[in-house]
Amino acid sequence: MNLVSKLEETAKAKPDRIAYIFGEQTETYGGLQQKIDCFAGGLRELGVEKGDHVALLLGNTPHFVISFFGTLKAGAVAIPINPAYTPSEIGYMLTNGDAKVIVADGRLLPLYEKMHESLPMVGHVVFCETGGPLYEPEDPHVKVKLKSFATVMKPAAAQSFPELKEDDTAAILYTSGTTGQPKGAMLTHQNLFSNANDTAGYLTMNEADLVVAALPMFHVFCLTVCMNAPLMNGAAILIIPKFSPAKVFELVKKHKATIFAGVPTMYNYLYQHEAADEHGFGSIRLCISGGAAMPVALLKKFEETFNVLVLEGYGLSEASPVTCFNPFSTGRKPGSIGTDILNVKNKVVNELGEELPAGQVGELIVKGPNVMKGYYKMPEETAHTIRDGWLYTGDLAKRDEDGYFYIVDRKKDMIIVGGYNVYPREVEEVLYRHPEVAEAVVIGVPDPNTGEAVQCYVVPKKKTLTEEDILSHCTQHLAKYKRPSSIIFLEEIPKNSTGKILRRALKDILANT
Repeated sequence: MNLVSKLEETAKAKPDRIAYIFGEQTETYGGLQQKIDCFAGGLRELGVEKGDHVALLLGNTPHFVISFFGTLKAGAVAIPINPAYTPSEIGYMLTNGDAKVIVADGRLLPLYEKMHESLPMVGHVVFCETGGPLYEPEDPHVKVKLKSFATVMKPAAAQSFPELKEDDTAAILYTSGTTGQPKGAMLTHQNLFSNANDTAGYLTMNEADLVVAALPMFHVFCLTVCMNAPLMNGAAILIIPKFSPAKVFELVKKHKATIFAGVPTMYNYLYQHEAADEHGFGSIRLCISGGAAMPVALLKKFEETFNVLVLEGYGLSEASPVTCFNPFSTGRKPGSIGTDILNVKNKVVNELGEELPAGQVGELIVKGPNVMKGYYKMPEETAHTIRDGWLYTGDLAKRDEDGYFYIVDRKKDMIIVGGYNVYPREVEEVLYRHPEVAEAVVIGVPDPNTGEAVQCYVVPKKKTLTEEDILSHCTQHLAKYKRPSSIIFLEEIPKNSTGKILRRALKDILANT
Protein backbone atom coordinates (compact mmCIF):
# COMPACT_ATOMS: atom_id res chain seq x y z
CA MET A 1 0.00 0.00 0.00
CA ASN A 2 1.11 3.59 -0.67
CA LEU A 3 -0.38 7.08 -0.55
CA VAL A 4 -1.63 6.88 -4.13
CA SER A 5 -3.36 3.49 -3.87
CA LYS A 6 -4.87 4.26 -0.45
CA LEU A 7 -6.40 7.51 -1.71
CA GLU A 8 -7.77 5.70 -4.76
CA GLU A 9 -9.30 3.10 -2.46
CA THR A 10 -11.07 5.75 -0.39
CA ALA A 11 -12.25 7.66 -3.48
CA LYS A 12 -13.74 4.49 -4.91
CA ALA A 13 -15.45 3.46 -1.68
CA LYS A 14 -16.73 6.91 -0.66
CA PRO A 15 -16.59 9.25 -3.66
CA ASP A 16 -19.04 11.79 -2.19
CA ARG A 17 -17.16 12.33 1.06
CA ILE A 18 -15.58 15.80 1.41
CA ALA A 19 -11.81 15.73 0.86
CA TYR A 20 -10.97 19.42 1.26
CA ILE A 21 -12.41 22.89 1.77
CA PHE A 22 -10.63 25.91 0.31
CA GLY A 23 -12.33 29.28 0.51
CA GLU A 24 -15.72 28.75 -1.10
CA GLN A 25 -14.56 25.55 -2.84
CA THR A 26 -15.52 22.14 -1.52
CA GLU A 27 -14.15 19.04 -3.23
CA THR A 28 -15.11 15.40 -2.77
CA TYR A 29 -12.78 12.42 -2.75
CA GLY A 30 -14.19 11.38 -6.12
CA GLY A 31 -13.56 14.82 -7.60
CA LEU A 32 -10.08 15.02 -6.11
CA GLN A 33 -9.14 11.63 -7.52
CA GLN A 34 -10.35 12.66 -10.96
CA LYS A 35 -8.19 15.78 -10.84
CA ILE A 36 -5.17 13.76 -9.67
CA ASP A 37 -5.64 11.30 -12.53
CA CYS A 38 -5.85 14.14 -15.06
CA PHE A 39 -2.72 15.83 -13.71
CA ALA A 40 -0.76 12.58 -13.63
CA GLY A 41 -1.79 11.92 -17.22
CA GLY A 42 -0.82 15.47 -18.18
CA LEU A 43 2.64 14.99 -16.73
CA ARG A 44 3.07 11.78 -18.70
CA GLU A 45 2.09 13.63 -21.89
CA LEU A 46 4.80 16.19 -21.11
CA GLY A 47 7.27 13.35 -21.17
CA VAL A 48 7.61 12.75 -17.43
CA GLU A 49 8.82 9.21 -16.81
CA LYS A 50 9.22 7.13 -13.69
CA GLY A 51 11.92 8.58 -11.46
CA ASP A 52 11.90 12.08 -13.00
CA HIS A 53 11.85 14.99 -10.56
CA VAL A 54 8.98 17.49 -10.37
CA ALA A 55 9.48 20.62 -8.23
CA LEU A 56 6.42 22.13 -6.53
CA LEU A 57 6.76 25.86 -5.77
CA LEU A 58 3.29 26.28 -4.32
CA GLY A 59 1.59 27.61 -1.25
CA ASN A 60 -1.48 26.20 0.48
CA THR A 61 -3.94 25.64 -2.36
CA PRO A 62 -5.69 22.66 -3.96
CA HIS A 63 -3.01 22.89 -6.67
CA PHE A 64 -0.51 21.54 -4.14
CA VAL A 65 -2.65 18.54 -3.17
CA ILE A 66 -3.43 17.69 -6.80
CA SER A 67 0.10 18.13 -8.12
CA PHE A 68 1.72 16.26 -5.20
CA PHE A 69 -0.46 13.17 -5.59
CA GLY A 70 -0.46 13.51 -9.39
CA THR A 71 3.33 13.55 -9.42
CA LEU A 72 3.48 10.41 -7.29
CA LYS A 73 0.89 8.63 -9.44
CA ALA A 74 2.91 9.45 -12.57
CA GLY A 75 5.84 7.64 -10.94
CA ALA A 76 7.82 10.85 -10.52
CA VAL A 77 9.51 12.33 -7.46
CA ALA A 78 7.94 15.42 -5.86
CA ILE A 79 10.24 18.18 -4.56
CA PRO A 80 8.20 20.68 -2.50
CA ILE A 81 9.98 24.05 -2.26
CA ASN A 82 9.05 27.17 -0.33
CA PRO A 83 7.99 29.69 -3.04
CA ALA A 84 9.08 32.55 -0.78
CA TYR A 85 12.73 31.47 -0.87
CA THR A 86 15.24 33.77 -2.56
CA PRO A 87 16.16 33.14 -6.23
CA SER A 88 19.52 31.70 -5.17
CA GLU A 89 17.89 29.29 -2.70
CA ILE A 90 15.32 28.16 -5.24
CA GLY A 91 17.95 27.88 -7.96
CA TYR A 92 20.14 25.67 -5.77
CA MET A 93 17.30 23.26 -4.98
CA LEU A 94 16.10 23.06 -8.57
CA THR A 95 19.63 22.42 -9.83
CA ASN A 96 20.77 20.11 -7.05
CA GLY A 97 17.44 18.29 -7.23
CA ASP A 98 17.64 17.79 -11.02
CA ALA A 99 14.11 19.11 -11.52
CA LYS A 100 12.75 18.25 -14.97
CA VAL A 101 9.38 19.96 -14.47
CA ILE A 102 8.38 22.89 -12.26
CA VAL A 103 4.84 23.44 -10.99
CA ALA A 104 4.59 26.96 -9.59
CA ASP A 105 2.35 29.78 -8.50
CA GLY A 106 1.66 32.06 -11.50
CA ARG A 107 3.04 35.02 -9.58
CA LEU A 108 6.50 33.47 -9.83
CA LEU A 109 6.69 33.88 -13.61
CA PRO A 110 8.83 37.04 -13.43
CA LEU A 111 11.27 35.14 -11.23
CA TYR A 112 11.44 32.22 -13.65
CA GLU A 113 12.05 34.56 -16.58
CA LYS A 114 15.17 35.84 -14.82
CA MET A 115 16.36 32.35 -13.92
CA HIS A 116 15.46 30.20 -16.92
CA GLU A 117 18.87 30.40 -18.62
CA SER A 118 20.49 28.82 -15.56
CA LEU A 119 17.98 25.95 -15.55
CA PRO A 120 18.62 24.08 -18.83
CA MET A 121 17.51 20.76 -17.31
CA VAL A 122 13.96 22.04 -16.83
CA GLY A 123 11.82 20.81 -19.72
CA HIS A 124 8.46 22.33 -18.77
CA VAL A 125 7.06 24.86 -16.34
CA VAL A 126 3.44 24.52 -15.25
CA PHE A 127 2.00 27.72 -13.80
CA CYS A 128 -1.09 27.81 -11.63
CA GLU A 129 -3.71 30.50 -11.99
CA THR A 130 -3.84 31.66 -8.38
CA GLY A 131 -5.36 35.08 -8.94
CA GLY A 132 -5.20 37.63 -11.75
CA PRO A 133 -3.93 37.09 -15.29
CA LEU A 134 -0.74 35.16 -15.90
CA TYR A 135 2.34 37.31 -16.34
CA GLU A 136 3.52 37.30 -19.96
CA PRO A 137 7.30 36.89 -20.24
CA GLU A 138 9.07 39.19 -22.66
CA ASP A 139 11.64 36.58 -23.68
CA PRO A 140 10.11 34.39 -26.44
CA HIS A 141 12.37 31.48 -25.49
CA VAL A 142 10.71 31.33 -22.08
CA LYS A 143 7.25 30.84 -23.57
CA VAL A 144 8.24 27.58 -25.23
CA LYS A 145 8.37 25.81 -21.87
CA LEU A 146 5.29 27.34 -20.26
CA LYS A 147 2.06 25.46 -19.66
CA SER A 148 -0.96 26.45 -17.63
CA PHE A 149 -2.15 24.11 -14.88
CA ALA A 150 -5.55 23.96 -16.59
CA THR A 151 -3.96 22.86 -19.87
CA VAL A 152 -2.03 20.04 -18.21
CA MET A 153 -5.21 19.01 -16.37
CA LYS A 154 -7.24 18.45 -19.52
CA PRO A 155 -8.64 14.89 -19.55
CA ALA A 156 -6.59 12.71 -21.86
CA ALA A 157 -6.97 9.23 -23.25
CA ALA A 158 -6.72 6.40 -20.75
CA GLN A 159 -3.13 5.84 -19.72
CA SER A 160 -1.20 3.22 -17.88
CA PHE A 161 0.90 4.40 -14.96
CA PRO A 162 4.10 2.81 -13.66
CA GLU A 163 4.09 0.44 -10.73
CA LEU A 164 5.11 2.12 -7.48
CA LYS A 165 7.44 0.08 -5.30
CA GLU A 166 7.91 0.61 -1.57
CA ASP A 167 11.56 1.62 -1.87
CA ASP A 168 11.04 3.97 -4.83
CA THR A 169 11.77 7.58 -3.92
CA ALA A 170 8.49 9.49 -3.67
CA ALA A 171 9.70 12.90 -2.50
CA ILE A 172 12.85 14.88 -1.81
CA LEU A 173 12.47 17.34 1.04
CA TYR A 174 15.21 19.88 1.51
CA THR A 175 16.21 20.55 5.10
CA SER A 176 16.31 24.14 6.32
CA GLY A 177 20.07 24.30 5.90
CA THR A 178 20.98 25.74 9.30
CA THR A 179 24.61 24.97 8.46
CA GLY A 180 25.91 24.85 4.91
CA GLN A 181 23.71 24.11 1.89
CA PRO A 182 20.32 22.43 2.37
CA LYS A 183 20.31 18.64 2.07
CA GLY A 184 17.65 16.76 0.12
CA ALA A 185 16.15 13.98 2.24
CA MET A 186 14.92 11.17 -0.05
CA LEU A 187 11.67 9.75 1.28
CA THR A 188 10.26 6.56 -0.20
CA HIS A 189 6.66 5.57 -0.78
CA GLN A 190 6.93 3.32 2.27
CA ASN A 191 8.37 6.16 4.37
CA LEU A 192 5.51 8.54 3.59
CA PHE A 193 2.67 6.04 3.75
CA SER A 194 3.78 4.33 6.96
CA ASN A 195 4.24 7.63 8.79
CA ALA A 196 0.94 9.11 7.60
CA ASN A 197 -0.92 5.94 8.46
CA ASP A 198 0.73 5.43 11.85
CA THR A 199 0.35 9.10 12.81
CA ALA A 200 -3.35 9.10 11.90
CA GLY A 201 -3.88 5.94 13.91
CA TYR A 202 -2.03 7.32 16.92
CA LEU A 203 -4.12 10.52 16.85
CA THR A 204 -7.35 8.63 16.16
CA MET A 205 -8.08 10.61 12.98
CA ASN A 206 -11.32 9.45 11.40
CA GLU A 207 -13.94 10.31 8.80
CA ALA A 208 -15.63 12.80 11.12
CA ASP A 209 -12.52 14.97 11.39
CA LEU A 210 -11.78 18.24 9.63
CA VAL A 211 -8.06 19.00 9.95
CA VAL A 212 -6.82 22.59 9.72
CA ALA A 213 -3.92 22.97 7.27
CA ALA A 214 -2.53 26.40 8.21
CA LEU A 215 1.09 25.26 8.31
CA PRO A 216 2.87 25.45 4.92
CA MET A 217 2.05 22.36 2.84
CA PHE A 218 5.55 22.31 1.38
CA HIS A 219 6.85 21.59 4.90
CA VAL A 220 6.95 17.98 6.09
CA PHE A 221 4.91 18.69 9.26
CA CYS A 222 1.87 19.85 7.29
CA LEU A 223 2.53 17.41 4.44
CA THR A 224 2.19 14.38 6.70
CA VAL A 225 0.03 15.46 9.65
CA CYS A 226 -2.39 17.88 7.94
CA MET A 227 -2.58 16.43 4.41
CA ASN A 228 -1.48 12.82 4.01
CA ALA A 229 -2.69 11.48 7.36
CA PRO A 230 -6.26 12.86 7.00
CA LEU A 231 -6.54 11.73 3.37
CA MET A 232 -5.42 8.21 4.31
CA ASN A 233 -8.35 7.96 6.73
CA GLY A 234 -11.23 9.62 4.91
CA ALA A 235 -11.02 12.87 6.89
CA ALA A 236 -11.29 16.32 5.32
CA ILE A 237 -8.73 19.13 5.13
CA LEU A 238 -9.47 22.80 5.75
CA ILE A 239 -6.85 24.54 3.59
CA ILE A 240 -5.85 27.99 4.85
CA PRO A 241 -3.51 29.86 2.44
CA LYS A 242 -1.63 31.75 5.14
CA PHE A 243 -1.66 31.57 8.92
CA SER A 244 -3.53 34.40 10.57
CA PRO A 245 -5.02 34.08 14.08
CA ALA A 246 -8.16 35.98 13.07
CA LYS A 247 -8.64 33.83 9.94
CA VAL A 248 -8.03 30.60 11.86
CA PHE A 249 -10.64 31.52 14.47
CA GLU A 250 -13.10 32.54 11.75
CA LEU A 251 -12.74 29.39 9.64
CA VAL A 252 -12.60 26.95 12.56
CA LYS A 253 -15.88 28.36 13.84
CA LYS A 254 -17.49 28.49 10.38
CA HIS A 255 -16.62 24.93 9.36
CA LYS A 256 -16.45 23.35 12.84
CA ALA A 257 -12.93 22.02 12.37
CA THR A 258 -11.84 19.32 14.83
CA ILE A 259 -8.01 19.14 14.70
CA PHE A 260 -5.45 21.94 14.62
CA ALA A 261 -1.71 21.50 14.11
CA GLY A 262 0.90 24.20 14.54
CA VAL A 263 4.30 25.20 15.84
CA PRO A 264 4.68 26.93 19.25
CA THR A 265 4.85 30.44 17.78
CA MET A 266 1.45 29.90 16.15
CA TYR A 267 -0.04 28.87 19.49
CA ASN A 268 1.51 31.96 21.07
CA TYR A 269 -0.08 34.24 18.45
CA LEU A 270 -3.47 32.54 18.89
CA TYR A 271 -3.26 32.80 22.68
CA GLN A 272 -2.41 36.51 22.59
CA HIS A 273 -4.99 37.45 19.95
CA GLU A 274 -7.87 39.68 21.03
CA ALA A 275 -10.37 36.98 20.01
CA ALA A 276 -8.75 34.38 22.27
CA ASP A 277 -11.38 32.71 24.45
CA GLU A 278 -12.85 29.26 25.00
CA HIS A 279 -15.29 29.73 22.08
CA GLY A 280 -12.49 30.34 19.54
CA PHE A 281 -11.68 26.64 19.34
CA GLY A 282 -15.04 25.33 20.49
CA SER A 283 -15.20 22.54 17.90
CA ILE A 284 -11.52 21.55 18.15
CA ARG A 285 -11.06 18.20 19.92
CA LEU A 286 -7.29 18.05 19.62
CA CYS A 287 -4.32 20.37 19.05
CA ILE A 288 -0.94 19.11 17.88
CA SER A 289 2.32 20.95 18.45
CA GLY A 290 5.64 20.19 16.79
CA GLY A 291 8.52 21.77 14.92
CA ALA A 292 10.11 23.11 18.11
CA ALA A 293 9.79 22.67 21.86
CA MET A 294 6.67 24.33 23.28
CA PRO A 295 7.25 26.18 26.56
CA VAL A 296 5.25 24.44 29.30
CA ALA A 297 3.91 27.78 30.55
CA LEU A 298 2.48 28.56 27.10
CA LEU A 299 1.00 25.07 26.77
CA LYS A 300 -0.84 25.38 30.08
CA LYS A 301 -2.09 28.90 29.34
CA PHE A 302 -3.36 27.85 25.92
CA GLU A 303 -5.19 24.81 27.26
CA GLU A 304 -6.80 26.83 30.05
CA THR A 305 -7.93 29.56 27.66
CA PHE A 306 -9.36 27.32 24.95
CA ASN A 307 -10.32 24.27 27.02
CA VAL A 308 -8.59 21.96 24.56
CA LEU A 309 -5.86 19.32 24.78
CA VAL A 310 -2.48 20.10 23.21
CA LEU A 311 -0.32 17.09 22.35
CA GLU A 312 3.37 17.65 21.73
CA GLY A 313 5.21 15.40 19.34
CA TYR A 314 8.55 15.24 17.62
CA GLY A 315 9.74 14.74 14.09
CA LEU A 316 12.23 15.72 11.42
CA SER A 317 12.25 15.72 7.63
CA GLU A 318 14.55 12.70 7.52
CA ALA A 319 11.92 10.64 9.40
CA SER A 320 8.88 11.64 7.30
CA PRO A 321 8.66 13.28 10.02
CA VAL A 322 6.92 11.87 13.15
CA THR A 323 8.72 9.61 15.63
CA CYS A 324 7.11 10.50 18.99
CA PHE A 325 3.77 11.73 20.33
CA ASN A 326 2.23 12.13 23.72
CA PRO A 327 -0.54 9.54 24.19
CA PHE A 328 -3.92 10.81 23.09
CA SER A 329 -5.99 9.09 25.76
CA THR A 330 -4.03 9.00 29.03
CA GLY A 331 -0.58 9.64 30.43
CA ARG A 332 0.33 12.93 28.75
CA LYS A 333 3.35 14.69 30.24
CA PRO A 334 3.65 18.44 29.54
CA GLY A 335 7.13 19.31 28.30
CA SER A 336 7.65 15.83 26.89
CA ILE A 337 7.54 14.84 23.23
CA GLY A 338 5.87 11.61 24.33
CA THR A 339 6.64 8.01 23.52
CA ASP A 340 7.37 5.95 20.39
CA ILE A 341 4.59 5.91 17.82
CA LEU A 342 3.65 2.57 16.28
CA ASN A 343 6.50 0.88 14.35
CA VAL A 344 9.08 3.53 15.34
CA LYS A 345 11.82 3.19 17.95
CA ASN A 346 13.62 6.10 19.66
CA LYS A 347 16.58 5.94 22.03
CA VAL A 348 19.13 8.23 23.63
CA VAL A 349 22.81 7.39 23.11
CA ASN A 350 26.27 8.64 24.00
CA GLU A 351 29.01 9.52 21.51
CA LEU A 352 29.81 5.82 21.05
CA GLY A 353 26.21 5.01 20.11
CA GLU A 354 25.57 3.24 23.42
CA GLU A 355 22.10 3.63 24.92
CA LEU A 356 22.04 5.79 28.03
CA PRO A 357 20.01 5.07 31.16
CA ALA A 358 16.95 7.14 32.09
CA GLY A 359 17.69 10.72 33.05
CA GLN A 360 20.98 11.10 31.19
CA VAL A 361 21.29 13.52 28.25
CA GLY A 362 22.56 12.24 24.91
CA GLU A 363 21.72 12.29 21.21
CA LEU A 364 18.29 11.10 20.12
CA ILE A 365 18.41 8.43 17.40
CA VAL A 366 15.49 6.90 15.51
CA LYS A 367 14.72 3.68 13.64
CA GLY A 368 11.65 2.61 11.65
CA PRO A 369 9.95 2.35 8.24
CA ASN A 370 9.69 6.15 8.20
CA VAL A 371 13.46 6.79 8.08
CA MET A 372 14.73 8.22 4.78
CA LYS A 373 16.84 6.22 2.33
CA GLY A 374 19.47 8.99 2.40
CA TYR A 375 20.41 12.47 1.21
CA TYR A 376 20.24 13.05 -2.52
CA LYS A 377 23.73 13.03 -4.05
CA MET A 378 25.35 13.19 -0.60
CA PRO A 379 26.68 9.71 0.28
CA GLU A 380 29.09 10.97 2.96
CA GLU A 381 26.38 12.96 4.74
CA THR A 382 24.10 9.94 4.51
CA ALA A 383 26.71 7.62 6.03
CA HIS A 384 27.28 10.08 8.88
CA THR A 385 23.56 10.49 9.61
CA ILE A 386 22.36 6.88 9.18
CA ARG A 387 24.43 4.30 11.04
CA ASP A 388 23.42 0.65 11.44
CA GLY A 389 19.90 1.59 10.38
CA TRP A 390 19.58 4.33 13.01
CA LEU A 391 18.97 7.97 12.10
CA TYR A 392 21.11 10.33 14.21
CA THR A 393 18.92 13.40 14.70
CA GLY A 394 21.45 15.87 16.12
CA ASP A 395 19.01 16.66 18.94
CA LEU A 396 19.94 16.29 22.60
CA ALA A 397 17.33 14.43 24.62
CA LYS A 398 16.70 12.38 27.73
CA ARG A 399 14.25 9.60 28.60
CA ASP A 400 12.43 9.10 31.88
CA GLU A 401 11.64 5.84 33.64
CA ASP A 402 8.25 5.61 31.90
CA GLY A 403 9.74 5.80 28.40
CA TYR A 404 8.80 9.43 27.73
CA PHE A 405 11.35 11.49 25.82
CA TYR A 406 12.29 15.11 26.41
CA ILE A 407 14.14 17.29 23.91
CA VAL A 408 16.80 19.21 25.76
CA ASP A 409 18.08 21.19 22.78
CA ARG A 410 19.75 21.02 19.41
CA LYS A 411 23.24 19.61 19.81
CA LYS A 412 24.75 22.61 18.05
CA ASP A 413 22.73 25.13 20.12
CA MET A 414 24.06 24.02 23.50
CA ILE A 415 25.95 26.80 25.30
CA ILE A 416 29.07 26.00 27.34
CA VAL A 417 29.64 28.55 30.10
CA GLY A 418 32.88 28.03 32.01
CA GLY A 419 32.76 24.31 31.26
CA TYR A 420 29.09 23.94 32.27
CA ASN A 421 26.42 22.94 29.78
CA VAL A 422 23.53 25.36 29.41
CA TYR A 423 20.53 24.27 27.35
CA PRO A 424 18.71 27.26 25.80
CA ARG A 425 15.32 25.63 26.27
CA GLU A 426 15.75 25.48 30.05
CA VAL A 427 16.40 29.22 30.18
CA GLU A 428 13.58 29.96 27.74
CA GLU A 429 11.12 27.98 29.88
CA VAL A 430 11.94 30.29 32.80
CA LEU A 431 11.57 33.41 30.67
CA TYR A 432 8.13 32.34 29.44
CA ARG A 433 6.98 32.11 33.06
CA HIS A 434 7.36 35.88 33.40
CA PRO A 435 3.86 37.39 32.92
CA GLU A 436 5.12 40.25 30.75
CA VAL A 437 7.14 38.13 28.28
CA ALA A 438 5.40 37.46 24.96
CA GLU A 439 8.30 35.63 23.27
CA ALA A 440 11.83 34.72 24.25
CA VAL A 441 14.85 33.00 22.76
CA VAL A 442 18.36 32.34 24.03
CA ILE A 443 21.66 31.88 22.18
CA GLY A 444 25.30 31.57 23.13
CA VAL A 445 27.72 34.42 22.46
CA PRO A 446 31.53 34.59 22.87
CA ASP A 447 32.80 35.64 26.28
CA PRO A 448 36.48 36.32 27.11
CA ASN A 449 36.16 34.95 30.64
CA THR A 450 33.80 31.96 30.40
CA GLY A 451 34.15 31.00 26.74
CA GLU A 452 30.45 31.60 26.09
CA ALA A 453 27.71 33.60 27.77
CA VAL A 454 23.92 33.38 27.65
CA GLN A 455 22.35 36.06 25.45
CA CYS A 456 18.61 36.60 25.73
CA TYR A 457 16.14 38.18 23.26
CA VAL A 458 12.69 39.14 24.50
CA VAL A 459 9.51 40.45 22.91
CA PRO A 460 7.70 42.21 25.79
CA LYS A 461 3.94 42.43 26.20
CA LYS A 462 4.36 45.95 27.61
CA LYS A 463 7.05 48.52 26.93
CA THR A 464 7.47 49.04 30.67
CA LEU A 465 9.31 45.71 31.01
CA THR A 466 12.98 46.32 31.82
CA GLU A 467 16.21 44.37 31.67
CA GLU A 468 16.35 44.49 35.47
CA ASP A 469 12.90 42.86 35.68
CA ILE A 470 14.05 39.95 33.53
CA LEU A 471 17.38 39.47 35.29
CA SER A 472 15.69 39.55 38.70
CA HIS A 473 13.21 36.90 37.53
CA CYS A 474 16.05 34.69 36.23
CA THR A 475 17.99 35.05 39.48
CA GLN A 476 15.10 33.42 41.32
CA HIS A 477 14.92 30.38 39.03
CA LEU A 478 18.35 29.76 37.47
CA ALA A 479 21.84 28.94 38.67
CA LYS A 480 24.27 31.81 38.19
CA TYR A 481 26.04 30.34 35.13
CA LYS A 482 22.68 29.84 33.36
CA ARG A 483 21.50 33.41 33.76
CA PRO A 484 21.52 35.80 30.75
CA SER A 485 24.46 38.16 30.62
CA SER A 486 22.22 40.78 29.03
CA ILE A 487 18.78 41.24 27.50
CA ILE A 488 17.94 42.59 24.05
CA PHE A 489 14.34 43.68 23.49
CA LEU A 490 12.82 43.17 20.04
CA GLU A 491 9.46 43.95 18.48
CA GLU A 492 9.54 40.59 16.72
CA ILE A 493 11.79 37.54 16.78
CA PRO A 494 12.90 36.50 13.28
CA LYS A 495 11.37 33.22 12.08
CA ASN A 496 11.22 31.14 8.92
CA SER A 497 8.05 30.29 6.99
CA THR A 498 7.10 27.50 9.39
CA GLY A 499 7.50 29.63 12.51
CA LYS A 500 10.88 28.28 13.58
CA ILE A 501 13.17 30.84 15.19
CA LEU A 502 16.16 31.83 13.07
CA ARG A 503 19.02 31.83 15.57
CA ARG A 504 21.51 32.88 12.89
CA ALA A 505 19.50 36.06 12.30
CA LEU A 506 19.67 36.82 16.03
CA LYS A 507 23.45 36.61 15.89
CA ASP A 508 23.38 39.05 12.97
CA ILE A 509 21.27 41.44 15.06
CA LEU A 510 23.79 41.19 17.88
CA ALA A 511 26.69 41.85 15.50
CA ASN A 512 25.03 45.03 14.25
CA THR A 513 24.16 46.45 17.67
